[in-house]
Amino acid sequence: MSNITIRTALPADAALIADLSRTTFHEAFAGSNTKEDMDIFMSEQFSREELISEVEQEEGVFFLAAIDEEPVGYARLRLKNHLAHEQAIEIARIYALNKAIGKGVGRALMQECIRKAQELDMKYIWLGVWEKNDRAIKFYENWGFERFGEHAFLLGTDLQTDWLMKRSL
Repeated sequence: MSNITIRTALPADAALIADLSRTTFHEAFAGSNTKEDMDIFMSEQFSREELISEVEQEEGVFFLAAIDEEPVGYARLRLKNHLAHEQAIEIARIYALNKAIGKGVGRALMQECIRKAQELDMKYIWLGVWEKNDRAIKFYENWGFERFGEHAFLLGTDLQTDWLMKRSL
């Protein structure tokens, strides 16, 4: 069993999180999207500078996952993005490096997100997931998330559909 640790990220971790974000996103979606759309997204919507800025803002909490002290994943809770009329918090991102998938990193990150949401006295936790990301959808369903809607997500020039999923806490 791997030695997985989860900790709250600090502003000093911004560059590390930005690099993890870009690597994990590319690993997860490059094979299912055109190189051109990925290049546009990575340079315009998901730049290293933009991601560093996100970590430094006070509107979210980032958790870093490590296996034997090597950073292998992260999660982002967006504190100021509630569902209308509901006390809810969003998991804006939850990713692990390909080499860490299947080793419990996602489970540990999800547990920490749920723990934090409960600490903040939220009634729901929710997220968006690409409708074609079957592995992630199954993971969320196993955690009790249910689909309640959808929204558009622009990846480069490709307008995609994300399912919105939530669960009670």
